[in-house]
Amino acid sequence: MIRGRAHKFGDNIDTDGIIPVYAVNLTEPEELGRYCMANLDPEFAGRVRPGDILVAGKNFGCGSSREVAPWSIKGAGISCVIAESFARIFFRNAINIALPVIICPTAARQTADGDELQIDLSRGEIRNLTQGEVFKAVPYPKFISELIAAGGLVEHIRQRLQREQEPPRP
Repeated sequence: MIRGRAHKFGDNIDTDGIIPVYAVNLTEPEELGRYCMANLDPEFAGRVRPGDILVAGKNFGCGSSREVAPWSIKGAGISCVIAESFARIFFRNAINIALPVIICPTAARQTADGDELQIDLSRGEIRNLTQGEVFKAVPYPKFISELIAAGGLVEHIRQRLQREQEPPRP
């Protein structure tokens, strides 16, 4: 279960808007997080509280395959991104680092900046606690849920390899 305050952005937010080019050489998520959305809202990272939720319009994460874009969002403390649609490479990069991304056009359009949201990933349910609305998104397939629960693609593979190397139990 995810719960946090919504931070609303519009359509076609590209990776340069998510993380400025002058910060892309940083390597730690927390460092990247200090610059998250700085080109669009220089005060954004300072307002985010751990667990908050980023809400956007269409084509979020377009522009490039920069993996630091979802890392900066996660490093800022954002627990989930809801959008009308995502650029495919951004979507996959986010899943790979266990940053939940949810496609739900109705929730994205009807959520206001500052609304309190509660998300149940397993059910694909988004509750806008401020407005008293409930939105349905398609829940993740089992594999994606497992990948996110493991902490991302690298950790998922690490755990799988560890299980495969364990001797069989009698």
